[in-house]
Amino acid sequence: QVQLVESGGGLVQAGGSLRLSCAASGRGFNSYAMGWFRQAPGKEREFVATINWSGGSTHYADSVEGRFTISRDNARNTVYLQMNSLQPEDTAVYYCAAVDDGLPAFRPDEYAFWGQGTQVTVSS
Repeated sequence: QVQLVESGGGLVQAGGSLRLSCAASGRGFNSYAMGWFRQAPGKEREFVATINWSGGSTHYADSVEGRFTISRDNARNTVYLQMNSLQPEDTAVYYCAAVDDGLPAFRPDEYAFWGQGTQVTVSS
C-alpha cells in the first residue's frame, strides 16, 4: 500500500514552467512504476507520462512530448513532473498514480493508487 500526495500546482502564464512533485509514503515505492495523468473540466482523465521503477524508462503523451519531463528520486520516495512551455490547453487537475508491477503503464485502470490531485492553470 502506498499513499500519494501531489504538490506544486498553481497559476502560470503561457510559456511558463511548473514542477509538480508527488511524495509517496508506505512500503515498496522503489518497486512501483509511476504515472502522471490530468483531467480538465468536462473531459476524461488522460495519460501524461509514466516512468518505470528505476527511472530508466519513460514515456509521454504526444501532446506533452518535448515539453514535460518525468523523473523520480527513489531515495526521497518522490516522483516529479517538470512542465515547460505551458499552454492554456495544459490547464487541468494533475494526478500522480502508482502501479505495483514496476513497468510503465498508460491507462488509468492499470494504476492501483492515486493522489488527490493538484490544480494547474495556464493563462493566455
